[in-house]
Amino acid sequence: MANQPLVLITGALTGIGRATAIAFAREKASVVVSGRRMEEGQQLAEELRSLGAQAEFLQSDVRFEDDVRKLIDGVVARFGEPPPDDFDDQPIDAGRRPDSKRVTFPGMGS
Repeated sequence: MANQPLVLITGALTGIGRATAIAFAREKASVVVSGRRMEEGQQLAEELRSLGAQAEFLQSDVRFEDDVRKLIDGVVARFGEPPPDDFDDQPIDAGRRPDSKRVTFPGMGS
């Protein structure tokens, strides 16, 4: 991962999420995109691979804690456990409602 950044983008199937995924793919990052719709997600992952990126789609609905845990488990299974404190960028949390519960994972801060 040191030479090739790994990026996880939720809500990646449309709008800003999709544009972000394409931008990282053009930079040859490893990109994991997530969303609720399987067919569209698989199509996006294929588009990202055509740009030269390693890309995976993992279906997930981040409104549900179990889905988020499965998403993280899927990323770790595919790309391995990141070293402690190896997060280069802060998460973008554009869609979170102020009254919603934030899900945290060991090593990821709060």
